Amino acid sequence: MREQREVKQDFVDKVVKIRRVAKVVKGGRRFSFSALVVVGNKEGSIGWGLGKANEVPEAIRKGVERAKRDMVQVSLDGGTIPHEVIGVYGAGRVLMRPASKGTGLIAGGAVRAVLEAVGIRDILTKSLRTNNAHNVVKATIQGLVSLRGVKYYAEVRGQKIKTSAS
Repeated sequence: MREQREVKQDFVDKVVKIRRVAKVVKGGRRFSFSALVVVGNKEGSIGWGLGKANEVPEAIRKGVERAKRDMVQVSLDGGTIPHEVIGVYGAGRVLMRPASKGTGLIAGGAVRAVLEAVGIRDILTKSLRTNNAHNVVKATIQGLVSLRGVKYYAEVRGQKIKTSAS
């Protein structure tokens, strides 16, 4: 398994949110940073990570490391998704609808970062209920992971896929 991971892959990392957090100690406040990062290969793999450190670049690096370690595979249909789905995580709900070629990526901040990293080019999305970046990112990834393509359903039903080149 280790040899398989050492194949050089080009990952795209996007910083979704950087926050300054404070810890109150006897002498005052100690500030550090937390960075929410999304990493993908633009071909169907996606991961997210949260890095915390005293410096911003170090927090981003930790987040990228965590995201690369926790990557998942997503079922895509060309430049869009195979069917409509609602991703849910906590109070976060993200509605994703497939779109025809040329529509573009219609999505807001956190959702857009995830979809760009995974390699989706045509999609319609709407973030429902909350705009908390952490929950929106997790809901988007949960929705994408729950997608099933035509090959999956054909296999489940024991049918062969008909090609349109008849």
